[in-house]
Amino acid sequence: MDLRLEMTQARCSDLAATSSFYRLVYSEIEECGWERLIWLSDDLSCLSFRIMDKKKRGHILEIRLDKSYPSCPPSIAADVPHIFNLKWSTNSRLKDVLRQFSEHLEKLQGFWDSLENIDKCLSVVGLEQQSHANSYRQINIGNDCCLILNIDANDPRSLPECRFMGSDHLVNSFRNKWRRNNKKWSKDQPLSVNLAIILETRLPGPRDAERDDQKFECGICYAQFLPTDEGFGDKSGCRTDYTCENANCGRAFHSICVGEWLQSITTTRRSYDFLFGNCPYCSEPVSVRINTKCE
Repeated sequence: MDLRLEMTQARCSDLAATSSFYRLVYSEIEECGWERLIWLSDDLSCLSFRIMDKKKRGHILEIRLDKSYPSCPPSIAADVPHIFNLKWSTNSRLKDVLRQFSEHLEKLQGFWDSLENIDKCLSVVGLEQQSHANSYRQINIGNDCCLILNIDANDPRSLPECRFMGSDHLVNSFRNKWRRNNKKWSKDQPLSVNLAIILETRLPGPRDAERDDQKFECGICYAQFLPTDEGFGDKSGCRTDYTCENANCGRAFHSICVGEWLQSITTTRRSYDFLFGNCPYCSEPVSVRINTKCE
């Protein structure tokens, strides 16, 4: 168990001695597994778990608890196209929420498989901004024209809703082909193949991009960009700008988030303008320059 989880568990253990609510939440987190917990509020009323589906996609499930829990069911939010109806009774526990969420993820595997086929085979606009909750894709189809698809999460291989963008002449041509050929759509074919058949053209492939230019969500705040705020100084609105040097981890972060994280850890060392500690994911050594936001 890494230092972050040890400290969280120790804090929960202390709280568990003070109230029945804390004791209940503490015991239920243990049932779920501390290694799956990625965030916990100070009053234990809000928790976030990372759940892996069978294709090894990571999903974040946020659970909010009322003080009357478990008499009152928790509220849930997640990075999925639609949330599931939580089945709850006074005998239910957090592990039941995670189980139902995992079952919901399994029902969405075909949806994400279809989107990944599009992302792998076609030129998708704004791909780096997509999340597991998005059911649409904007696809470059050539000649400055785009096709916007909205995939049905419950029937992802069916004919999707579509909208064309571009010059009227070219867009009208694509629309006519779509209306003329949409009966050729086959659920047995990948989405990328169906699109090529209906539009009677070879669609552009993915845009080439260097791995070093790829930007990922911050492993601490789970956003790609910092908020636009004067408090962040010259980092206001910036992308993730720090990466764990461990080749087996490689998580991206905002340097400001890393600084705030390290300052919350009692084992962090400070030397001149730098903080030294451990990556919150792999526990490998990390260091970051202190800035005004971290002070």
